[in-house]
Amino acid sequence: MKRIWIAGAFALAIGGPALAADLPQPMPPPPRAPATYVPVAVPYYNWGGIYFGVNAGYAFGNVAPTGFTNFSASGFLVGPTIGFNFQAGAFVFGIEGDIDYSGVTGNIPGGGTFDSRWIGTVRGRGGYAIDRVLLYLTGGGAFANAQIPGATATGTGWTAGGGIEFALAQNWTAKAEYLYVDVPSLSIGGGSAKFTESLARVGINYKFSF
Repeated sequence: MKRIWIAGAFALAIGGPALAADLPQPMPPPPRAPATYVPVAVPYYNWGGIYFGVNAGYAFGNVAPTGFTNFSASGFLVGPTIGFNFQAGAFVFGIEGDIDYSGVTGNIPGGGTFDSRWIGTVRGRGGYAIDRVLLYLTGGGAFANAQIPGATATGTGWTAGGGIEFALAQNWTAKAEYLYVDVPSLSIGGGSAKFTESLARVGINYKFSF
C-alpha cells in the first residue's frame, strides 16, 4: 500500500504542470482607450457695458473769420469720457460723450489772441472686435468754446473720426483716436468765423460689464 501512495504522489508531481497547462487560462484585461483631448474654449472679450475714463491729446486747427485773414490755433487738451457699448457677435455699437479742457490758442492777425477753453462731443460709435482689439468709426455733434479780447461764445458743429481700442484687463481698456471737428458758424465779437480742428487723443477707460 505504501508503495502505491508513493507512486501516485510521484505521478502527480510529474503530470501536475502538464495538467495545469491544459486548463483554460484567464483572459488578459482589455487595453485602455487612449485619453481623449478636449480643447478648453477661451472666452472672447466682452465689450458690452457702461464705461468711464479720461482722455488727453493735442488739437490743431484753423480759424477763418468772415472778411478777415485766416489763422491757425493749437494746444493740448484733457478731460473725462463716459460711454456705453452693446455687442452683437463681433460687432460693437455704442454712444460716447466727453468734455475736455482745451488750451488751444492762436494769434489774430492785426493783434489779439484767440482761445478755445473747452470742447465737447456726443458721438455714436460702431466697430468690429477681434477679441481684445476693437476697430471703430465714430461721429456726432461737437460744441466748442471761443474767446477773443472782450467776447466769448459757444459754437456747435459736427465731428467724425475713428480709432482703435485695446482690452488691457477684464475691466480696463486703452484707446487711440482721431477726430475732425467742424464748427461752421461761430458768432463772436459782432462777427462770425468758421472753426475747424483735428484732435489726436489717447485715453483709458474702466468698464462695468453686464
